Amino acid sequence: MTTPEDTSDDRPSGSSAGRPDDSSEEPTYETTDKGHTPAEKDLHARVRRKEVGQSSAEPAIGSSPHGPDRDLGVREDMPENTVVPAGASSLEVVAVREGMFGVQGSGDTSGYGRLRRPVVMPGATPRPYGGWFDEFADRLELVLADQGVSGAIERVVVHRGEMTVHLRREHLLTTMQQLRDDPHLRFEMFSGISGVHYPEDTGRELHAVYHLLSMTHNRRIRLEVSVPDADPHLPSVMSVYPTADWHERETYDFFGMIFDGHPALTRIMMPDDWPGHPQRKDYPLGGIPVEYKGATIPPPDTRRSYR
Repeated sequence: MTTPEDTSDDRPSGSSAGRPDDSSEEPTYETTDKGHTPAEKDLHARVRRKEVGQSSAEPAIGSSPHGPDRDLGVREDMPENTVVPAGASSLEVVAVREGMFGVQGSGDTSGYGRLRRPVVMPGATPRPYGGWFDEFADRLELVLADQGVSGAIERVVVHRGEMTVHLRREHLLTTMQQLRDDPHLRFEMFSGISGVHYPEDTGRELHAVYHLLSMTHNRRIRLEVSVPDADPHLPSVMSVYPTADWHERETYDFFGMIFDGHPALTRIMMPDDWPGHPQRKDYPLGGIPVEYKGATIPPPDTRRSYR
């Protein structure tokens, strides 16, 4: 047997309990601005005003291809679509990629042909950088000035809590020497070199990224040097960090950057007579045709344009 207490509805007020199915009352939207970015606050305000979703002929950069933006409330300045790091004063847009698989023209059958995404690099970060970054930057500028070096640093980028110092190649060796030897810097460990190829970054197509660790101060930084495709030369740092030997050979092997002053700059992975540099974006994918009963699959280079 049930009592009146057993049949009471303990659900909070405002629920749909007890409402008729044909109720015409419109739902309410509860939003809060606490802890949200300006873009999110703006979106919440538009939700409250029922203004979400304004159609456009073309999708915005970073938008979804699965339906009109009005269905999702997608905005180009929403956090997930924002490619400008916080505090950046500029943004370098190298190119804009369209689609998912690099197909051009009418050959896209993937359904992702409307995707548009810029190839960007974070712009220079203004002072203050925060944390120990300002102390490091001040000290580096001071020791370079003591060596009579000016204009070595193109820009400093602080992104995702990490610092990258962009250098001009003619000052790379002097900067490395000071980073290793100065007691306030003491980047004793050279971790490696990463090569990157941006074919659309005219005059700066090849990037060499150096990773350094200070065991004395427990700090990590990156140095980045850009060189043009037509003149891919930059100084070897083996005289400062001998462990750069194999790293420079690998970067030369895969990207074609030439490290002047290296005692034996030869290929390390590919055969000596191998044509080209396999990790450049303009390197052909190659492949062989694969035959099976009733059909043949051609090599990747001949069936669609991948990036």
